[in-house]
Amino acid sequence: MEYNSYRALGFTTLQNGLIAYYSQLGLSDIQLILIIQLEAFNQRGEHFPSNEKIAANTNLTTNDVANLIQQMIDQGLLSIEQTTDSKGRIGNRYNLNPLYEKLDNYLDEHILIKNNQNNQTIEVTDSLENNPINMLARQFEVEFGRYLSPIERQELSAWLTVDHYSPEIIKMALREAVLSQVYSLKYVDRILLNWQRHNLKTVYEVKQFLQRNR
Repeated sequence: MEYNSYRALGFTTLQNGLIAYYSQLGLSDIQLILIIQLEAFNQRGEHFPSNEKIAANTNLTTNDVANLIQQMIDQGLLSIEQTTDSKGRIGNRYNLNPLYEKLDNYLDEHILIKNNQNNQTIEVTDSLENNPINMLARQFEVEFGRYLSPIERQELSAWLTVDHYSPEIIKMALREAVLSQVYSLKYVDRILLNWQRHNLKTVYEVKQFLQRNR
């Protein structure tokens, strides 16, 4: 059967942002499978598929599906709404808006590059790679409101590969720079060197140091 013959089955649309960053939202791989199924049913007009129908499309049992749905409700990523049709019949539907609101917030904080002067979005970074260097670079660009230069990216890479700072420690140093309203890698580097001189190696140690010196 040719590819075009399969088009009669239709397509399911899923945000690339969700595919790239679902783990950053605290979702597991199996929860993403559930979301794909819910979207597939929803986009075909079936807004409250049974656990049996969902399980039939996966390797999950109906109990697995029920547990995953409850997990997502508890995480504030999914809700069940009551609906009323034109004939007054009451029903239910799954609502994934809480998930997409959380995704929107994540993208706004970590992916959108904004002008520090007026908070207007300059551009949306188009990379969907999640390696530590790219993720850190995006975060610096978001906070600085501009793209990093090639030399700045090399320095960022050196922090990870030569100095062996953890991404979490670098993010904390970035936060301290932003709080001081100094948008410079040199300033962040001075913060990191200061913490290194104090032999601070973990997030906990840095937090304790900062609390003592506020």
